[in-house]
Amino acid sequence: MSIVIYIAVMAGVTYLIRMIPFVAFRKEITSPFFKSFLYYVPYAVLSAMTIPAIFYATGDYVTAAVGTAVALVLAYFRVPLIGVALAAAGAALVTDLLMGYLG
Repeated sequence: MSIVIYIAVMAGVTYLIRMIPFVAFRKEITSPFFKSFLYYVPYAVLSAMTIPAIFYATGDYVTAAVGTAVALVLAYFRVPLIGVALAAAGAALVTDLLMGYLG
């Protein structure tokens, strides 16, 4: 198949995914439960994609856990995102180096 057909199919699918909610829900959503559910969907989807990637990125669960712990602590103290990312990557690297050196 031509790459143009692939792009056209993906454009159609993307358009449909974005258009269907506007067509299906013409009135304002008034249900507090449904509003609350929709509020948390982006966070849940982002977490479902990110958390597995974190633990498979380093190839070792210990280094990934250390990096994640560092990231969570720094995020709790509202360190800027670039600082959190660099510190978490650095902690995972140092942990990997120490594990290689000690064991």
